[in-house]
Amino acid sequence: MLPKSRGTLSAAVFTALQSGATAELEPTPESAEDAQIALWALYELHYRGFDEVDPDLEWDPDLLRLRRGLERSFEAELRRRWEHSGFPDRELDLPGLVAAHDGPSLARFVQRRADREQVLEILKHRSLYHLKEADPTSWVVPRLETRPKAAIMEILFDEYGDGDPNRLHHHLFRRGIEAAGLRTDHACYVDEAPAEILESNNALSLFGLHRRLRGAALGHFAAFESTSSVPSRQLAQGLRRLDFPEEMAAYYDEHVEADSVHEQLAVRDVCGAFVEENPSERDQVLLGAFTCLDLEARYARTMLTQWGAS
Repeated sequence: MLPKSRGTLSAAVFTALQSGATAELEPTPESAEDAQIALWALYELHYRGFDEVDPDLEWDPDLLRLRRGLERSFEAELRRRWEHSGFPDRELDLPGLVAAHDGPSLARFVQRRADREQVLEILKHRSLYHLKEADPTSWVVPRLETRPKAAIMEILFDEYGDGDPNRLHHHLFRRGIEAAGLRTDHACYVDEAPAEILESNNALSLFGLHRRLRGAALGHFAAFESTSSVPSRQLAQGLRRLDFPEEMAAYYDEHVEADSVHEQLAVRDVCGAFVEENPSERDQVLLGAFTCLDLEARYARTMLTQWGAS
């Protein structure tokens, strides 16, 4: 179902999606959260859609025009953050960029201090991504040439369970949250997601759905894989500390070893090969990598502040 509106623009968009009357919409949100939930819903038309929305609206020209206005503002804000990030140079050193980005760690908090309700809140928020996991990245595959395409498909094949439906990563997450007593239907917790989670999901769709941003999609992917293995171990330890079901901890166990391998492939064979073939798109790769790290840090900071743990 469509999410709850968070302002006048999202209310108008959701009404138009239900009625099919899309011609009068204008991209004038009353807040960043209003813009992000509207953009998230417009992107969802390209994934699973909504029960009360006509599937033909996926390619409605008025909705696409509205989405483009929201995307321009969002992309400009992501670029502004990157340009003011203080990183010393623009060399393609993804491991160095990851090491230099010293943000707060939710995984470490879960490992050592979080209570059960706090972890359940995180799992609800993360479900917006984990219940479709690699899908946004898959948009970029047809836009690559031989070397980076082969490398990213090697990783994605693993993400999609090596052909075994029971090993699909988003299926493993679904099994974990079901065992933990949470709902498993797609995007069912979107109304509880803070703006930072909406931004993280929207950035993935923005990069994946635009060919000119394919480098950003790859950079985001590499940064995500490079920062997954250690936090996954910490999360698994925290879940077991709090006696969560083994299915939930096992989801993160799956990522400890796999993502340590994926990191090298993503940095060297995906992004490295891509920039060798497309040197003019190097900055796009760095933009995507920085955006991944920055949005993760913003979400962690918001939650830790909310809990009085910052």
